[in-house]
Amino acid sequence: MEDARRRIAAALGWTGTIVFTSGATEALEIALRRARAGARIVSAVEHPAVLRTVPEARRIAVRSDGTLDLADLDSTLGEGALVAVQSVNNESGVIHPLAEIAERVRAAGGLLLADCAQSAGKLPLPEADFLVVAAHKLGGPPGIGALLVRDPATLEAVGGQEGGHRPGTAAVPMIMGFAAALEADHGWYGEAQRLRAKLDRAVAAAGGIVVAESAPRIATIACYRMPGVPAAAQMMQLDLAGIAVSAGSACSSVSLKTSHVLTAMGMSEEEARETIRVSFGPQTAASDIDALLEEWRKLFARRRAA
Repeated sequence: MEDARRRIAAALGWTGTIVFTSGATEALEIALRRARAGARIVSAVEHPAVLRTVPEARRIAVRSDGTLDLADLDSTLGEGALVAVQSVNNESGVIHPLAEIAERVRAAGGLLLADCAQSAGKLPLPEADFLVVAAHKLGGPPGIGALLVRDPATLEAVGGQEGGHRPGTAAVPMIMGFAAALEADHGWYGEAQRLRAKLDRAVAAAGGIVVAESAPRIATIACYRMPGVPAAAQMMQLDLAGIAVSAGSACSSVSLKTSHVLTAMGMSEEEARETIRVSFGPQTAASDIDALLEEWRKLFARRRAA
């Protein structure tokens, strides 16, 4: 296990402490509940796991392109607060300016928690006091993740394993799989960028809307709106064709609840309910994109003709 810990640190370029957890949700909860900081401040588009853990937290607004409103952050920041912001939003794929955010949080004497579940292994780790990583998001086994802690003194220990930060038996086989996944070749990310750009262009040309098109976005997540066609109908049609997409977070792909991310970006509930999320991974091929586009165009054409 310690060998795997060293390998994970080397692969991520991390020199601080690594606390193994059951996944990103537990890692977030540990940091949010036990960080030695004052008020909790979170972005309005954080993962539901964050919003459930600290429902009382102050929320930072986002702009219509999904990026954090830095002026609102400045007005919200209090002395010594813990600020939680995703490196990459899990629904829109928007990359937040964590370097600028970290500078502001440090100036206010606070701590920054960066949810890197979507970006670790694909983009460089940002400067933050706590970082969250999930193995399955980078090709590893589900049920294992980590909380990266820059200074253990900023996190309250409760006893048990992992330096006193997490009781329970360690999942050693999954930890080894986590290390192997990080060491694997991630050259496929460049191909994902090309495929996502192709899909963006085709959806826009067909009359669809690329959500957060003007914002910096990761290549592995795309969000599209088909005006006048509910996401549930899109998902059903695509599922019949053997294509898996989601409405909102992929963690709750069967949920038809309106996305809090999209409404925070200024969409109406009706517009948000017409939006799907598409993921790209190492096995995604050009033929998959072509199949998705064929079904998407057919559905859109039928709806407009009705």
